[in-house]
Amino acid sequence: MAIDIAGFITYVKDHAVEHGFHVHDERHFIETFSLRQSFEVDLHPESACDGPLDLNLAFDIEPRVLLRLEDWVKEHEEDITEADGHFQLPIYFNWALPTMKSPPDLVVLAAELAGIGGFDLPIEVSGVESTGALSTGSDIRLSLVGRVELSLVDVMMGQEQLCGILDRCRDVSEYLVTASAEWGVEYPPPLPPAE
Repeated sequence: MAIDIAGFITYVKDHAVEHGFHVHDERHFIETFSLRQSFEVDLHPESACDGPLDLNLAFDIEPRVLLRLEDWVKEHEEDITEADGHFQLPIYFNWALPTMKSPPDLVVLAAELAGIGGFDLPIEVSGVESTGALSTGSDIRLSLVGRVELSLVDVMMGQEQLCGILDRCRDVSEYLVTASAEWGVEYPPPLPPAE
């Protein structure tokens, strides 16, 4: 039994639309030597298509894991569910906001997002402060990464349900869009000063 990863990505995009997202772009990368694959999907909640939030879903597919799973299925056709938990497909949810004037306290933000994402969608919060020749001061950007591991057996059998994860992802996205005004997010980003 083959694993249709491209079909699963299409399912995720269609399912995301059902949960209040707009899909804006999709990319597929293949390393020619290792055959490692990455899929990326850019989307936004319906209420925030005009910004300022960027949300990127990234799927990292390791070919050795797929080959091991296919070998397992050939050897254990009578009960492939025993492989569940040994073969995982990681999905990364990457949120990014543009420069902000009044950034939040990252510890408080991480605690608030933990309440929204719950155990289904753990989120890592980080901030980057940078200065440059064209900026009038320091630029502070917020970056959030959620990581979820799906069972490749469920993906292969067409049994993976993403409803809870996508609902939490939408809730986190809408929270960030609402809070971005309070944080002084500059959107659209200001143009650099003319010379």
